[in-house]
Amino acid sequence: MAVFSVEIADADVARVLTAIASNYRRPDQVNNPDYDPTATIANPSFDPAQPDSPENPSIIPDPDQQEKIDNPETLAQFSNRIVRQFLSENVESYETGLARQQAISDLDTSVTINDPAT
Repeated sequence: MAVFSVEIADADVARVLTAIASNYRRPDQVNNPDYDPTATIANPSFDPAQPDSPENPSIIPDPDQQEKIDNPETLAQFSNRIVRQFLSENVESYETGLARQQAISDLDTSVTINDPAT
């Protein structure tokens, strides 16, 4: 398999990765796949001498549950994926265009239409 590579000056790497991330809208945070909005824990502040109520709940939402987490895909991984995607999309676009042009050039669109009145 061939390798396609580019060389970026060390001083410019962060700029390039930041620009790609910004231009392709890489989120800093993503949905947490382990998030469970129904997870609860026993309320450490629960007063058993008082009835269980909204003011004195026996269970509370788990404070460790986070709906969003920091994006685990690094800027370098994201940029690499975007560049691969860009190359693939360009090949697809080019080859689809060629196939379309070939199909059109081989297409016989002539028809015979006679005027029955003549």
